[in-house]
Amino acid sequence: MTGIYTTINLTMSIPVLGAAAIALWRLRGAERRRLLLGVGGSLVVLLVLTAIFDNLMIAAGLVAYDDALTSGLRVGLAPIEDFSYAIAAAVFVPSVWSVLTARTPAAVADGHTSPQEPGAGVRDSVPDRPAPPALLTTLFWSSRPVSWVNTAAPFALAYFLATGGFDLVGVIGTVFFLVPYNLAMYGINDVFDYESDLRNPRKGGVEGAVLDRSRHTATLVASAVTTVPFLAYLVLVGSAESSVWLAASMFAVIAYSVKGLRFKEVPFLDSVTSAFHFVSPAIIGWTIAGAELTAGVWACLVAFMLWGAASQAFGAVQDVRFDREADLRSVATVLGARSTVWIALACYVAAVLVLLICAPWPASGAAFAILPYLATVAAYLRVDDATAEVTHEGWKRFLVLNMLAGFCVTQLVLWSVLVWV
Repeated sequence: MTGIYTTINLTMSIPVLGAAAIALWRLRGAERRRLLLGVGGSLVVLLVLTAIFDNLMIAAGLVAYDDALTSGLRVGLAPIEDFSYAIAAAVFVPSVWSVLTARTPAAVADGHTSPQEPGAGVRDSVPDRPAPPALLTTLFWSSRPVSWVNTAAPFALAYFLATGGFDLVGVIGTVFFLVPYNLAMYGINDVFDYESDLRNPRKGGVEGAVLDRSRHTATLVASAVTTVPFLAYLVLVGSAESSVWLAASMFAVIAYSVKGLRFKEVPFLDSVTSAFHFVSPAIIGWTIAGAELTAGVWACLVAFMLWGAASQAFGAVQDVRFDREADLRSVATVLGARSTVWIALACYVAAVLVLLICAPWPASGAAFAILPYLATVAAYLRVDDATAEVTHEGWKRFLVLNMLAGFCVTQLVLWSVLVWV
């Protein structure tokens, strides 16, 4: 456990550095300078405030830190690790915002269709279609980098909570659910959703790639090549129970999109399967560590599933028109926009109740991280099929709320392992 704070901070810095790298890559000139100035200014302010208030709280006896769990470096009374939160906030939030508010170079290149292709006329066609971006660029954007942490964090947090530490298995599992898992999940989806994505104006950026036809086979091959070695390792070091959950997780990834299964076109099953995409890494992290799935753990997992199902259902509302034009079925196309929003709200409420009633403290505290989702969805209770696309603004807020909710849950996990136990 020596230096566990440092280990955790270094692990969680991966998405922060990734977001910053993406933002700097896509910005040019004045926009890049504005981002750097904004980040630099806010970072100075947050570091100063952290130094002041951390020292005051520690001096007052409100919090205390075990030197055995830190690097030993301090600024006054405050351990140096505490400043990572200020750095993450100052760097991560503006970086994500800049990525969310503009299209990527890859998206621009992929966002055209020739008159001969399905979907021609839906997007602007050009006489000479630009060549598709390089394969690595295509794979990068197809894997939805802004969502990497949404699957890596559940595994990492569950593994850390079960073991009280981190080792090679934890690191390799986190890396797998950070990138290869997302490339498989979203890459396969981009290949089989090509026709509907062409009709959807929100696709072609951070919310989803429009995968050029020439990259379909390569994307499927890359998805297999990058996942199989990790799967083999996790089966080898895991138990029969964790291997069964791992197999179920990968089946859900494939079944959601591929022809012949297409769970995403089975109303209600689409929401459940999508939720399982994010819950299964947590189950695998817990079971591969050899921990028992107790009633309290199941309560947390059920609440997580309800949260995931609600998020998928609400996200489907914005695509009602485009999915119907492509003859795709979803919970939103079958029930209609307004009913689906109400179902999403009900699932969020159920998740809060399950945590508050069935989950042990401090896990029950995660219920408060769901409240911003409730407020966001509640604003669209009167939406109908004709105005369904207005929910896109709410969905964009979800992308930031996911990061904030993840931060809150991370603090609960750290507190439960390092303080509560």
